[in-house]
Amino acid sequence: DAVRCYLMFLGPWEQGGEWSDSGINGVARWLNRVWELARRDRSELDSPVSEEVARDVTRMIHQTVRKVTEDVERFKFNTALAALMEYTNGLSRLWERGEVSRELWEEAIERLLLLMAPMAPHMSEELWERAGRRFSVHSRSWPGWDAGLAADAVITLVVQVDGRLRDRIEVPVSITDDLARETALRSRNVQRHTEGREVARVVYVPGKLVNVVTR
Repeated sequence: DAVRCYLMFLGPWEQGGEWSDSGINGVARWLNRVWELARRDRSELDSPVSEEVARDVTRMIHQTVRKVTEDVERFKFNTALAALMEYTNGLSRLWERGEVSRELWEEAIERLLLLMAPMAPHMSEELWERAGRRFSVHSRSWPGWDAGLAADAVITLVVQVDGRLRDRIEVPVSITDDLARETALRSRNVQRHTEGREVARVVYVPGKLVNVVTR
């Protein structure tokens, strides 16, 4: 499994890459990390978490399923594996902070093994069986994802002054038109480039950009 994943992780599948005896160590460390996470004692997760934290965990799960699904369909195994590595890092942080319930942890690990199964079939099957799940992991359906649950909580708005990029700002996905304009005008970079000029209008393209027009 380590060799298989390493070959997939080298680069785009159709281009291949150069073998490195030391490069495989990183993939092996990741697989060991997965093993350790999947074998943790769920009974330690007995503290309730807030609805906000639960939403964040659910979002991470569904975003990972979406990303890996799209990458596997395009034979982009290197970026699919990168997404799974980022996912396991996220799970580690959640455990350390105690920000995941037992039920969500079970779901998160189950999704991890299902997504790993095509790329690390032996290890996924072993962990699946040790978790007491019935039948083979390879007989299970590929996990689905919900677009609403996978939606980002924040978006990045491009801020322009007279059509030129001056800033990028993160805002809540639910931000109103007026607040988006106000936030853009408060940007230091925007203020620096509008100093001494009159703001004629502020154009907002929802979810994408704000353009401050001066004269």
